Amino acid sequence: MADKSKSEETQEVTENNYQNSGSRHFPIVGIGASAGGLEALEQFLANVPPDSGMAFVIVQHLDPTHKGVMPELLRRVTTMKVLQVADNMKVLPDHVYIIPPNRDMSLLHGTLFLMEPAEPRGLRLPIDYFFRSLAEDQQDRSIGVILSGMGTDGTIGLRAIKEKAGIAFVQEPVSAKFDGMPRSAINAGLADIVAAAEELPEKIITYLHHAPKVHMQKPIIEVKSISSLAKIFVLLREHTGHDFSFYKKSSVYRRIERRMAIHRIDSINTYMRYLRENPAELDLLFHELLIGVTGFFRDPLAWEYIIDHVIPMLIKEKPTESTFRAWVAGCSTGEEAYSLAIAFREAMDKLNHNRNYTLQIFATDLDRDAIEKARQGLFLSNISGDVSSERLNRFFSREKGGYRIKKEIRETIIFASQNLIMDPPFTNLDILSCRNLLIYLEPELQKKIIPLFFYSLKPGGILFLGSSETIGGHSAIFSTIDNKFRLYKRKETYLLPEMIEFPINIFPRPLYSVEQNVPVIKKEVNLQALAEELILRQYSPPAVLTTDKGDILYLNGSTGKFIEPPAGKANWNIFVMAREGLRYELTRLFQKAVREKDTMTAGNLQVKTDAGVHPTDCTVQYIKEPKALEGMLLIVFPEAKAPPEIDMPVISGSEYGSDTGRIAELERELQRNYEELQTTREEMQTSQEELKSANEEMQSTNEELQSTNEELTTSREEMQSMNEELQTVNAELQGRVEEFSRTNNDMKNLLNSTEIATVFVDENMSIRRFTIPATRIINLIPGDEGRPVTDIASDLIYPDLVTDATEVLETLVFSEKEIQTRNNKWFRVRIMPYRTLENIIDGLVITFIDITSVKNKEIELIAARKLAEGIIATIREPLLVLDSSMKIVRANRFFYQMFHVSNEETEGKSLYSVGKGQWNIPELRRFLEKVLPEKRSFDDYIVRNTFPEIGERVMKLNARQIFSEDLSPELILLAIEDVTNNRDEAGNES
Repeated sequence: MADKSKSEETQEVTENNYQNSGSRHFPIVGIGASAGGLEALEQFLANVPPDSGMAFVIVQHLDPTHKGVMPELLRRVTTMKVLQVADNMKVLPDHVYIIPPNRDMSLLHGTLFLMEPAEPRGLRLPIDYFFRSLAEDQQDRSIGVILSGMGTDGTIGLRAIKEKAGIAFVQEPVSAKFDGMPRSAINAGLADIVAAAEELPEKIITYLHHAPKVHMQKPIIEVKSISSLAKIFVLLREHTGHDFSFYKKSSVYRRIERRMAIHRIDSINTYMRYLRENPAELDLLFHELLIGVTGFFRDPLAWEYIIDHVIPMLIKEKPTESTFRAWVAGCSTGEEAYSLAIAFREAMDKLNHNRNYTLQIFATDLDRDAIEKARQGLFLSNISGDVSSERLNRFFSREKGGYRIKKEIRETIIFASQNLIMDPPFTNLDILSCRNLLIYLEPELQKKIIPLFFYSLKPGGILFLGSSETIGGHSAIFSTIDNKFRLYKRKETYLLPEMIEFPINIFPRPLYSVEQNVPVIKKEVNLQALAEELILRQYSPPAVLTTDKGDILYLNGSTGKFIEPPAGKANWNIFVMAREGLRYELTRLFQKAVREKDTMTAGNLQVKTDAGVHPTDCTVQYIKEPKALEGMLLIVFPEAKAPPEIDMPVISGSEYGSDTGRIAELERELQRNYEELQTTREEMQTSQEELKSANEEMQSTNEELQSTNEELTTSREEMQSMNEELQTVNAELQGRVEEFSRTNNDMKNLLNSTEIATVFVDENMSIRRFTIPATRIINLIPGDEGRPVTDIASDLIYPDLVTDATEVLETLVFSEKEIQTRNNKWFRVRIMPYRTLENIIDGLVITFIDITSVKNKEIELIAARKLAEGIIATIREPLLVLDSSMKIVRANRFFYQMFHVSNEETEGKSLYSVGKGQWNIPELRRFLEKVLPEKRSFDDYIVRNTFPEIGERVMKLNARQIFSEDLSPELILLAIEDVTNNRDEAGNES
């Protein structure tokens, strides 16, 4: 486990303080940016107050292989905390969170989570992914911002935010460096406010100031607001022709409040007046109320189930060469309809049969603009987040604006504008899809639309609803295929005409009748149906059709002797309505019939009515055929059969005769009690066995929970121990980090204090680091790190720098040269391999030592030496330069000529060994080695000696010690003059 960074520790402390303060709700602003986004983000954040109370989550398109540096860049323009998101990071106000590279990000209960991207590089849509998560988590408090960027990423995410009644802010395309993303959101009609990046923060703050402060599932609407709301409905109906009074008041009110916040209006009555004065706002509100909850293959598992099970089931019941008819109600921009067409085609391919089926889909919506977009069949490129690459390649063609649906799919769909409530429905359908439309309608209207869907479907047709919708209490006309996927099948039953109302009217009917003015259309008389109805009414026994729960569906005959409505709230359950004497036996027969799926009968039940006791039989039949009534129960009440007469012996006495009937009645009652007791015993035994089994399961579960508890206790101890170890390791690492920081500072100061120009380069001669003195030789600035050193101008006259550096990398032998600059300075350039602590060569170290002063002295010395050599060579007397050990350092040519010796046998030799030892004169040696060091010089010292080549000669010697300012060895200059022919001097020899 990695140690926490300092920023993460600060995040934890701030989070704890924030939680302790008791605050919870604060705005979370999602910001999407791409190309050119850095400039837009800087402009945006620079205008956000540091105490705005908002949190900002930034999602960008980042190189997955490059380390993110966005936090460091944005810290320069804002005083808010800027953090790179770590997994499971709690969002706090007045913080800026930035997505790290190569990650998708989602939000759950105010916490950010990171995930591996599901799509390969180049196909990812991280902004859409996060905005969808933001919409689900924050609902109507979600805020989305789109800034500069290429492509269309963020548009689908903004649609999800708008579906939850959130708000969308978009940068003005003119001010964006790249206008692709902003323009896509605006063209899709999703932008609530469009402004420059630096103006958006103030727009958001103003919106939040006027937005509702309390967010509830069902906001409380005041009486005055209800009146104004009704007036707004009237204005909308006059302007658009559509009535929104049947929409859920809470949903409508939230969207109106959002429009009010955008215009900084605090009163709905004021907003109503604003609508009257601004017809354009009526259009905007109309489209706001019609935001389509749509997308390709929403709930993918449900679509897989349709492809694998539902469509094959329908095909089995279809004759060859027939047409499938489908209706997509509330299709919005067409994604749902196209998804159904694609699903049908894929299901047909999987079945791989030779039957010729065609598909006809009717797709309708109230929004004409949405229908027009659906007809075009052109969708943004970011649908790749919902549509697989296989489907894109097969059913779509790539165009400049995105993806266009192919002709083979487009021809199967007819798009039309339709009002589901007022316009005629489509009929004889195999599939009806109406997803996420009913949830916006009042419950009374939902109850009337479901029978309308029943009327539109064929028997066995499929109804596909949204994930938050159900058929409600219409289980008598629809059976459930899969409740999780909201798939229902139309039963083969019938509905009474009064149950289907068209056009649908959700308002209560007037108390007075106006039907007398409506002409009555006489229907054709069906004699057979009337005769059958008369026979059933007069000769068939009373019967009741119920569900398996006892709810009454249909009554036949006069059932008033057996059931009666109870007092109070109406309840159409047979067990509640059964009369005394029938209730107990009916309950027993009903339960047994349901349990055994068979017919149960009881005879001679004494039912108490207002007219007295009425004997009857009772039959409860579990229905298996026809399929339309399968699972229901039919309860029949035939007349009770008279008990068989028993011949009894004639016994005198009236008392016995009166007791005989009583005894028979008691025996029958005893027999019934015995049967009831036996049934009760069986049920109790079954219940005991079930309870015993449940008890054993509970005991087993309890043992498992105990074992799990022990394991958790052990794990907790291990985690505590591990936590202590991690704290220790963390402290050590923290110390190492501090030590490294100090060492790094020491090294930096050391390098700069040596005044040695040093440049560190990698294997490609790109600059890693340099010291300050290096900037005086090579024109370096901090931004040059990472650039090749050869691309930077310098004063060095060193064309072989790259060649020498390459050779050092290959041979690992350092190179050292003296290099001159254009301004006549000299440097000793040394190139050495850069070795890491692991002894790995990882570049080069180039040092530049200033040797200008040394070089100048060397030049002066060379010049002086040449001058001395010139003087010595010019003098016509023999001259010798000796060192302190009397070795000849230099001799002029007159010395060689006079004493007939060569350069090879002179320079570097001892004076006493030159010319066969002709200078090995004891007095001269003593004088040079003893007298000269004491006196530093001597003049006119006469030496007489016989020289092998020139004979006896008298020489006058003059000697001087030569001193230098540096510490170089001392030299002796010895001048020799031949005075043999000068008698005065020769006679004065010492």
